[in-house]
Amino acid sequence: MSTTASHTPPGSEGQSDGVAAGPAIRPARLIHTEATTEIPVHLLFRDDPDPVEVPLRPAVVARRQGTGEQPRQRRPVPVRRRPLPRTDPELAERPARVLPGAAGVLAGACGVTGCLATTWWAGLLPPLAGEALRLPVSTGAGLGPAQWAAYAGAGMLGAFGFGGLTRGRAGRAWVLGLFGRYRGTVRRTGLLWVNPLVPRRRVDVRLRHWRSEAMPATDPDGVALRVVVLVVWRVRDTARALLGIDDHETYLRECVEAALARVPVEPAGGTRGGTTAAGDALTRLVGTETAPVGLEVFSVQPVRVDYAPEVASAMHRRRIAALDARQRASMLSSVVDSVEDTVTRLTVRGLVELDDYERKVLVRDLTVAFCSGRGEPV
Repeated sequence: MSTTASHTPPGSEGQSDGVAAGPAIRPARLIHTEATTEIPVHLLFRDDPDPVEVPLRPAVVARRQGTGEQPRQRRPVPVRRRPLPRTDPELAERPARVLPGAAGVLAGACGVTGCLATTWWAGLLPPLAGEALRLPVSTGAGLGPAQWAAYAGAGMLGAFGFGGLTRGRAGRAWVLGLFGRYRGTVRRTGLLWVNPLVPRRRVDVRLRHWRSEAMPATDPDGVALRVVVLVVWRVRDTARALLGIDDHETYLRECVEAALARVPVEPAGGTRGGTTAAGDALTRLVGTETAPVGLEVFSVQPVRVDYAPEVASAMHRRRIAALDARQRASMLSSVVDSVEDTVTRLTVRGLVELDDYERKVLVRDLTVAFCSGRGEPV
């Protein structure tokens, strides 16, 4: 007597009596390195408008150990820029009106000559001076109002001519002002004549290097640091640098300190670019903040990065442990590659025939031999 077995498709609602439904086979996961959660299917077909709170775990809860997956790199936090200082738009460097030094020398010589002529006119010139200058003997009656006026005019001309002479040097500039107003900047070199009634202030416009003292900073993990930076800068706009702020050197130092408080600095040998990336960020930030006051910053580079004294010993031990772990991992990878290459060559060339047990023993012995040869414990 033959019987016919009825096959019910999986997933059908009706099941035959006496036939137990077996457990459904779940398809293999495509992603083996991440643990995911499932979405409750009954939530997709609900007619009830009232929401039902169902606690769900995140889609990715953890990464499995031993899969060889590299950890994700954290994105750097963007640096927030402070509002830039506003300066007077009319306060901008412009050339001052100056004359060549020859004009001042000529005016001074004319004043001296006028004084000598007035002295001869008043009859007060010594005979020896008159003979040296080949002047005729004067019959003047002494100093009168006219002679005093001539003396005053000639003396003022001489003092005005010689008093305005100055020497312009490369890398130096003069900022001129009169009655509280900016009158211009002198960047010319050589002998010049500048109005002696106009006050002047000297400013250094050369390329300058400033090495700071140890300033407080933090690394990307928030650990306290002490950083020494080297700043390459110069004065680009003399009017804004001297008249727009109180002290441009103090302002530059404060901008560097503020930038270090916002930009994390990583010690050399890190995984996020070290001091190079921090130097680029500091240069952009300090250059942007100092440009409105007439300063030009070319480079802000950390030259020495140390941990703060209160955390220096702990971080030193941590770095040593990290270096040791890195060295051991590199050594282990090299040993595994060497063992794999040796076993593959032996088996492919037919030198030995190994079963699973013999292969395991050979791998163990080779690993011990290679690790002992490298001077590392197994």
